[in-house]
Amino acid sequence: MDVLATKFDAAVVGRNNRAVTLHGMVHALRDLGGVTFLTLRTRFLPWRNLGWALKSVLGRDSRAKAGGAGDVSPFSALMTTLAATIGTGNIVGVATALASGGPGALVWMELSAALGLSSKCAECLLAVKYRQRNSRGEMCGGPMYVMRRAIRPRWLGALLGGIFALSTLLASFGIGDMTQSNSIAAALERAFGAPALLTGVVVSALALAILSGGIRSIARAASLVVPAMALLYLGAAAAVILGNRDALPGVLEEILSRAFTPGAAAGGAAGTAAASAVDALRYGVSRGVFSNEAGMGSAAISAACAATDSSVRQGYLNMTATVLDTMVVCTVTGLAICCSGVLEGTVHSGAALTIAAFETVLGPAGAAVVAVCVALFAFSTILGWEYLGEKAFEFLLGTRLVSLYRILFVLLCLLGAGAELELVFAVSDLFNALMVLPNLICLLLCSGTVARELLSYETARKSRGR
Repeated sequence: MDVLATKFDAAVVGRNNRAVTLHGMVHALRDLGGVTFLTLRTRFLPWRNLGWALKSVLGRDSRAKAGGAGDVSPFSALMTTLAATIGTGNIVGVATALASGGPGALVWMELSAALGLSSKCAECLLAVKYRQRNSRGEMCGGPMYVMRRAIRPRWLGALLGGIFALSTLLASFGIGDMTQSNSIAAALERAFGAPALLTGVVVSALALAILSGGIRSIARAASLVVPAMALLYLGAAAAVILGNRDALPGVLEEILSRAFTPGAAAGGAAGTAAASAVDALRYGVSRGVFSNEAGMGSAAISAACAATDSSVRQGYLNMTATVLDTMVVCTVTGLAICCSGVLEGTVHSGAALTIAAFETVLGPAGAAVVAVCVALFAFSTILGWEYLGEKAFEFLLGTRLVSLYRILFVLLCLLGAGAELELVFAVSDLFNALMVLPNLICLLLCSGTVARELLSYETARKSRGR
């Protein structure tokens, strides 16, 4: 188990999975400051309509094109968003946050997700409102199009849009491509003995087959892979929680108490002497923000392709990604670890902690389940991020060379399977931060438009009695 866990951690030690630094905390707090403003500016409408949004996602209507322009159903657009956001950090990163910040970190993860509803809704709403067709007749949008079309003076919008698109493009090669294929290769090699080169070839071939079909092919794959992998992982984690259900009441009490009061060390896996309320806040908020990518703008790019005649409705639908990613997947991971009893007194962190928790109920199969889920989560991230990078590439250079981007993306996917990627992780961190900054400025400048659109839609819904 130790060898497997060590290899996992070496493969997924990037932004979504390593212990959060002070820089990461500043990054998270800056983002949360913006989304808190949006929550107040929109009069808590995303919160008030969360139940309706979740019901709509699960309903039949979301799976059909809802009129208006667009390439895929609203549900498929949401699954494409989730493909990019649900990743290895949901399995390994949560464990790192708990080992460093204690059980109370879960409370702050939930808070960050709740605040992130508004920014996710706003950026997706704006993406649909300001989207446009490209030369191939496909719908394209995202923060870069919003910046170019909605921000004045025009030069400022063009500058912010260019920075965002270039950062998204470069990030797609790193955190969305090479690091993910590396995670898949490491997981399958140690769990099943699969050679890294063979895994790289298979993953690259599958990715190429799916990506060559464009957004419709990506959306179809995401609509199959994302629900399947989520159910597999949630089922296994639920089995761990149920197997340790006697500990659940005490765990819930401890989670709440540790979120606000000093506590004993969770094991010191990240070098901490004690897991205090400050640690819980630091690691919980950072993990939540990094997990659901609220405020980063990535979700807006995939939301723009939805076939809908209502930008607000798609904004509400896509904001549920924050709930499903952080409030469901991350929370279940955290509860499984806490209920299993492996957190207290452990010297493990990351993958080792998650594997140890699963093995308390599933035995040796626990490591295999983690390996399969790491592979599936990472592959879905490859599909989702390719689309994000492709649209950023298209914004900068047009549609004529899109095939060149796809070929380069697949080649880097193959290369990443067996490469050492420490530098790639570091550079990807920088580009992710450069995505957040212009997107946050855009959200603040366009907050009035978002508020008006939400209030108008709310008035129309009430008049229809819905």
